[in-house]
Amino acid sequence: MNLNATLFAQFVVFFILCGFTMKFVWPPMMKALDERVKRIASGLAAADRGKADMAAAEKRVQAELMAARTEVQSRIADADKRALAIIDAAKSTAAEEATRILAAAKADAEQQVARARDALRADVAALAIKGAEQILKREVNATAHADLLSQLATEL
Repeated sequence: MNLNATLFAQFVVFFILCGFTMKFVWPPMMKALDERVKRIASGLAAADRGKADMAAAEKRVQAELMAARTEVQSRIADADKRALAIIDAAKSTAAEEATRILAAAKADAEQQVARARDALRADVAALAIKGAEQILKREVNATAHADLLSQLATEL
């Protein structure tokens, strides 16, 4: 066996295998690697865009929260103002109602006093007649002396 012929045959087989590999195996493998590199690069770019979008969305959310807080505070202030206005209106209405009730009570009291005075005058007139009867020991005619009794009632 000749070492040179075996070595030469091995070189030939090696170069044939290398040529076959370079022609049929290497291009699909490189194509798959290139596609994988592109997918990884696009994934990283999408992640960067996602981070940027998330940061922008975070800023929009913060701005919306600030706007909502401001709106809520203004609504609370408006509600407080309206509550104070309603309270003031209720106080004024209550004061007017109290004045009206007080005036009605005074008028009612004056009417009751006037009725009580009239009743008292009538009672006094009746007592005066009875007293006069007792003194005179005779009956006084109330219809005959009506003018005198009304004058007496007005004087009382």
